[in-house]
Amino acid sequence: MSANADASKTGFESVDPIVARPNAVSPQRPSVPRSASQQFESIIDPEKQRENARHGNPHGFSSTHSGVSVHEAEAEFRELQRELSNFSEKNRRLSRSVSRRSGADADVEKTTGSESTEEYANGEQFDLEATLRGGQKEEQEAGIRSKQIGVIWDGLTVTGTGGVTNFVQTFPDSFVSFFNVVGPVMRMLGLGKKGRDVDILKDFRGVTKPGDMVLVLGRPGSGCTTFLKVIANQRFGYTSVTGDVSYGQFDAATFAKKYRGEAAYNQEDDVHHPTLTVGQTLGFALDTKTPGKRPAGMSKADFKNRVITTLLRMFNIEHTINTIVGDPFVRGVSGGERKRVSIAEMMITSATVCAWDNSTRGLDASTALDYVKSLRIMTNIYKTTTFVSLYQASENIYKQFDKVLVIDSGRQVYFGPAKEARRYFESLGFKQKPRQTTPDFLTGCTDDFERDYEQGRSAENAPHSPETLEKAFNESTIAKSLTDDMITYSQELAKEKQTHHDFQLAVHDSKRRGASKSVYSIPFYLQIWVLMKRQYLIKWQDKFSLVVSWITSITVAIVLGTVWLKLPKTSGGAFTRGGLLFISLLFNAFQAFSELASTMTGRPIVNKHRAYTFHRPSALWIAQIIVDMAFSAAQIMLFSIIVYFMCGLVLDAGAFFTFYLVIVSGYLAMTLVFRTVGCLCPVRLMYHTGKLGNANMLFQDFDVAIRSASVIITLFVLTSGYLIQYQAEKVWLRWIFWINPLGLGFSALMANEFKRIDLECASDSLVPYGPTYTNITNSVCTLSGSEAGTDLVSGSSYITQGYDYVPSDLWRNWGLIIVLITFFLICNALLGEWLNFGAGGNAAKVYAKADDEHSKLNAALAEKRDKRRLSKNDAETSELKIESKAVLTWEGLCYDVPTPSGTLRLLNEIYGYVKPGQLTALMGASGAGKTTLLDVLAARKTTGVISGDILVDGRKPGTAFQRGTSYAEQLDVHEPTQTVREALRFSADLRQPIEVPQTEKYAYVEEILSLLEMEDLADAIIGDPQAGLAVEQRKRVTIGVELAAKPELLLFLDEPTSGLDSQSAFNIVRFLKKLAAAGQAILCTIHQPNAALFENFDRLLLLQRGGQCVYFGDIGQDACVLVDYFRRHGAEIPADANPAESMLDIIGAGQAPRVGNRDWADLFLESSELANAKEQISQMKEARLREIGDSVQADSREFATPVLHQLKVVQKRTNLAFWRSPNYGFTRFFNHAAIALLTGLMYLNLSHSRASLQQKVFVIFQVTVLPALILAQVEPKYAFSRTIFYRESSSKMYGQFAFASSLVVAEMPYSILCAVGFFLPLYYMPGLQHASSRAGYQFFMILITELFSVTLSQMVAALTPNAFIAALLNPFVIITFSLFCGVTIPKPEIPGFWRAWLYQLDPFTRLIGGMVVTELHDLPVRCTTEELNTFPAPAGRTCGDYMSDFFSGGGAGYIVDNSTSSCDYCAYSIGDQFYTGLGFSFDHRWRDLGIYVAFIGSNLIILFLAVGFFLRLLFPPLLHLVHRMRSADHRSSHHYSLDI
Repeated sequence: MSANADASKTGFESVDPIVARPNAVSPQRPSVPRSASQQFESIIDPEKQRENARHGNPHGFSSTHSGVSVHEAEAEFRELQRELSNFSEKNRRLSRSVSRRSGADADVEKTTGSESTEEYANGEQFDLEATLRGGQKEEQEAGIRSKQIGVIWDGLTVTGTGGVTNFVQTFPDSFVSFFNVVGPVMRMLGLGKKGRDVDILKDFRGVTKPGDMVLVLGRPGSGCTTFLKVIANQRFGYTSVTGDVSYGQFDAATFAKKYRGEAAYNQEDDVHHPTLTVGQTLGFALDTKTPGKRPAGMSKADFKNRVITTLLRMFNIEHTINTIVGDPFVRGVSGGERKRVSIAEMMITSATVCAWDNSTRGLDASTALDYVKSLRIMTNIYKTTTFVSLYQASENIYKQFDKVLVIDSGRQVYFGPAKEARRYFESLGFKQKPRQTTPDFLTGCTDDFERDYEQGRSAENAPHSPETLEKAFNESTIAKSLTDDMITYSQELAKEKQTHHDFQLAVHDSKRRGASKSVYSIPFYLQIWVLMKRQYLIKWQDKFSLVVSWITSITVAIVLGTVWLKLPKTSGGAFTRGGLLFISLLFNAFQAFSELASTMTGRPIVNKHRAYTFHRPSALWIAQIIVDMAFSAAQIMLFSIIVYFMCGLVLDAGAFFTFYLVIVSGYLAMTLVFRTVGCLCPVRLMYHTGKLGNANMLFQDFDVAIRSASVIITLFVLTSGYLIQYQAEKVWLRWIFWINPLGLGFSALMANEFKRIDLECASDSLVPYGPTYTNITNSVCTLSGSEAGTDLVSGSSYITQGYDYVPSDLWRNWGLIIVLITFFLICNALLGEWLNFGAGGNAAKVYAKADDEHSKLNAALAEKRDKRRLSKNDAETSELKIESKAVLTWEGLCYDVPTPSGTLRLLNEIYGYVKPGQLTALMGASGAGKTTLLDVLAARKTTGVISGDILVDGRKPGTAFQRGTSYAEQLDVHEPTQTVREALRFSADLRQPIEVPQTEKYAYVEEILSLLEMEDLADAIIGDPQAGLAVEQRKRVTIGVELAAKPELLLFLDEPTSGLDSQSAFNIVRFLKKLAAAGQAILCTIHQPNAALFENFDRLLLLQRGGQCVYFGDIGQDACVLVDYFRRHGAEIPADANPAESMLDIIGAGQAPRVGNRDWADLFLESSELANAKEQISQMKEARLREIGDSVQADSREFATPVLHQLKVVQKRTNLAFWRSPNYGFTRFFNHAAIALLTGLMYLNLSHSRASLQQKVFVIFQVTVLPALILAQVEPKYAFSRTIFYRESSSKMYGQFAFASSLVVAEMPYSILCAVGFFLPLYYMPGLQHASSRAGYQFFMILITELFSVTLSQMVAALTPNAFIAALLNPFVIITFSLFCGVTIPKPEIPGFWRAWLYQLDPFTRLIGGMVVTELHDLPVRCTTEELNTFPAPAGRTCGDYMSDFFSGGGAGYIVDNSTSSCDYCAYSIGDQFYTGLGFSFDHRWRDLGIYVAFIGSNLIILFLAVGFFLRLLFPPLLHLVHRMRSADHRSSHHYSLDI
């Protein structure tokens, strides 16, 4: 009986193809070990980490078959079931043998625990059929109903804004955009100028019934992703979505409102929490999707365990259950395994309409086929409606689908049965190429340059454009049949009452109690509980961040404790006690700053889980804050204990726990503040307009969040009451105190501490003091709140008079913090529910405005392109000729690396050569050592031992070898602000010899652009992978950059077709063939090409695992030479098979065992092919040595150009990169100007009062904020530039001095501008001294601070392996500099240990010392009435007479009226008296400036040394340590990081 027939009788409940049927799973077994191939691969090659990133090309056999039939699907399913069952048995045998190996043979990356060896002792096999089909009786008895729904769409049109050329923004444009307030407001309101609407999809129509599988084909950018998103009812991000789309009897709006989770879209990129294990990731999904009604009354825990086991077995990744998922930055499972985790997660959603976007990317051909077959079986049995888009789909994959949709530039050019698609396009006049698979043929018919017409047909009498193809389809019999099907299905819908009733009941039964009316499966409180458990795991398992956070907290606590050790309860300890309380609160509050970035970067996961209806975003924010409170409470408790008791704060239990409670509350409040800012400033922000699919988009980025945060932080710090007391704050800013967690927290801490103590007036604070003043009755303490006649000052009086704080307000202020926490938590929850983040489609390309020169060049390129397309003759249209005769040979090549268990050989006795005019393919299984061999041949390896001979023309390569070769690596790393032409010119300028005229270099670049077929994109900005050139275009740029160097020897390419669609991959290989025809020698790794690609290569070097060669020689026409070699050794390759895939199966590269009973590497060692290769190598070496004679290579320079030329070219590019990064410069300027402006407003027009002295010091102290701002921006900028430098320096483009100096110089103009923008409001608004001698000095100090901060940032970044580590060092640097400069604690009060060295080494000591004395020197002081201290003179004496001895003895201050007996005393008469007590001197200000400048010099020296020398020593161990710390705690097995 067919699968469809079987399924129709079961009455299965379709909560999920797997989820609803766990009872069918055979008794649960422990985790299985890894597959045999994975075990063996890991044992012999630790380079698997890199090779796993190479994407499989899932091209299967090139034979053509008719479309899918039910019987074929059943037969293929049974074959798959047998294969998996047999393979699981093979796994068990190998796992047992592997477990017995010695430690020296263990996998250096991933080894399984010993317990894995016992898991299959019972010999039980994994039965796929029973897993997918079983349990019908139990489900029927449980009353579980089937859940099926079809989709019909008519007139579906999706539009977006576009159609205009976007030019690159520059630094001035950011100012225009910022001050253009009206434009964004009008756009939000739907008014003003709008971009032209462009149809992304136009007039699509079709119908899919339950149980149908649809393959969506189209070139990149044709609209496949948009169709899948819209058909899965994800409509936000587009200008409009029109037409009718119905899911069964429900329209799109109703379906989105009531059954949102029943239509799911699986995106191409894998988005997961990297520190969760695979089991935890799937477990969380199941926690949110476990149905309310389960078969046979199964428990929730048993259900969860069985489903996870089933899913992992299905995709053969059960060995990864306890391995973290990872991401590009956190090492976890391989890319292919991560893709399978995404697939499994989507299956848990229980969706009935599933859209899979290029889900086989990163999977090898056999795994991709198994995956699609699994979809086929589940679709048949459980009647899901499945849409799949695939790149490079093989014929066997194509046969699994019922229908195919072909899209050309947003037009539907075919939708109908898959088995009729080829015949339909052939009827239109298109001709199939030899060995071309059906998906490639269908997609190729939509490509102007790829399609071929039958004889007698051409673009004149056959469809040739999206419009004509669409018209031809609409007039075809298939379109008419589609119309009939749609009408029939619509009529059937009205009759199928029971089906839709079952669907509604099944959805209802799948929900837990309390969630029946929600689109989510579990109620809100359970969502919070599940998210709390997940958030705990995320935090706990990120050991590296957790350890660093605790170390930072403890270190800062100890530093604070030693600086303020045992604070005295005297007048001298009053202000410093307040400083300690403020810094304790501020440090912990700013620990939450990282939430800003994590909130924004975590949006993709929130988006996905929301679309899958796992949980509400609001539940996440609530769960996060609860878990944060638990983790922060422990950390802050230890911090509080250290600080509180070391510093000698009030020894009272109530006071301590109040101190602790306030700091925790402040941390939570600031956490929520930063999360709210992160919610409001995503990358792209869409506001709902009330209609499904319509949205007004406000584009933002992380820079906006940084700008917003800087303003908020500045306001909170300024209005906290520490830098300027509440009563002295300006009324227009004072209100912020009441919504400021820092201000409310500081006031509570001050009240908590000072209401419990009395302060004893120190002798130097008691006025008058001296040997003649012995009567306390006639003295007064200068401390605020003091009273005449006593040397004790009440702490309550001190804070009441000095800060306007009332001790009784302590709990009121804490209550206000709780109100703020509640308010911001509600804001988080509401914003998460109301705002949608993300957008549809890719960003439009951006161009640089072409000048006259570039316009003429573009016109010439376009003319050449048109001629080429008309003739379709590649060989004759290019004038490129490469004059290279050098031959690279390698003999007996071995490569050994050290591992924890001993030396490991990655390459074993490899022989080969590459000569001009030949395109050589380097192939093998994942982990065979392909990239390793390329790296060794290209002299890119810096570790390990290389043995054997690598010779160029029979000689050892010289110092110019790397410059003479080009290596296009797999990762496309480019300066994103360059245009394509600029990138190629940059390479030509620096890598071609200096003697070559620039005009000749640039003319060669134009030839390369023509050869790259990128005429239209010559002036396009490269951008980054998310917003810029497409993957294929970036790959072409990578190759072009290497070609522009005009390599004298050869071109290496690592996986140039990885991740591309079939047409793009073919274009790349065709392009390489052009190069070879022009005389270039090329060695290229490629992963399982299809037959059409493979026939372009001349020679093949085939490796098997262990780095052993199994074939090196010619391929031949239709691979006849290769096929004959394998036939002679007992392995037949069928005539209709793809030799590139068959040969890998023959040598045992995939899951299947090798053909034959002998190792193919041993066979090759004994073969005539190897002997012939050795003979050819000898002959070529002799011939080349005769040709070149005994001449020594004339050009042996390391670099092609001198240092001065490097400086000129690199500096020009760096300046242009900064100019074209408007947000970088503007954000920096904005932060400077905003902080200075807010500070100026807060301290506007300071008087000459006593309080103004301290306030002016705090104004100057604001300058110390600059390093914090600059470090946060410059370090990531430097780290990113360094990645580009590594790639370019490996090709000997330029040296480290040119790189480092260009960044320093490029920052200078922006530093000067920022210094001016910071100085003017900060200096003149508070009314600091206007004299040019004073103002000029102060400006120079600010400018020096700016330059010091930039060079410090670059120095720290140069000494650290990445921006993350650099950011972890920033708190130590900033706190140390700010703490020991003499402001928060004066020099005399700093403990002797710190004062003796750290105070002197602190650069800010020079900054503060110079600026404070310059401002306060000779500044007259006039106390206000509130600032005067009043005391009576002795009877019969006047104040002047009584105080004469005090003043004559050097006492500070003055008496307002000397003639009275009631003395009104002001503590200072001139500013010098104030700063003398701080340990500063006016005579040292120029010395301080000079020392400050010297610090810049030391930064530069360390920077240049670090770039050139320190990195070679520090980077390998540091990176190794980071990898180990970030991954070791997340794995159940031992994993070793080996950076080769």
